[in-house]
Amino acid sequence: MFDHPRVCMNPHRLRMVATGAMAAMLSITTAFAADGTTAGDAGSRYSRERAACTDGTSQQDRATCLKEAGAALDEARRGRLEAGNLPSNANVTARCNALPAKDRSDCVARINGAGTTSGSVREGGIYRELVTTTPAPPAASQE
Repeated sequence: MFDHPRVCMNPHRLRMVATGAMAAMLSITTAFAADGTTAGDAGSRYSRERAACTDGTSQQDRATCLKEAGAALDEARRGRLEAGNLPSNANVTARCNALPAKDRSDCVARINGAGTTSGSVREGGIYRELVTTTPAPPAASQE
């Protein structure tokens, strides 16, 4: 029944395929170990994100949510996903660089928690406010 050459593999070829598969699995495991991420971590995170997509708590439409969860899983497998859920401080403060020089220090202060914060992502945005008092320029003398 399995005498056809395309259906039946000889033992040597079967060993070669098995060895190749084992080498691929070992390299994937090594890649996860190198960046501190395990396949279980990435898989469990994907499962949580997928659950949020299906139960509607993700604040995105289902198709977009599932697409992004899958993309994050792929990036984690490649070791290119930033650790943690929050962007790095350098990334967040880099956004302040787009502001004029006189406003940058206040921007960084707001990001680091100075001032008041209100709102949420669910409400449409996070509003950070910092009131800075600056003295008025001296009045010109009129004599």
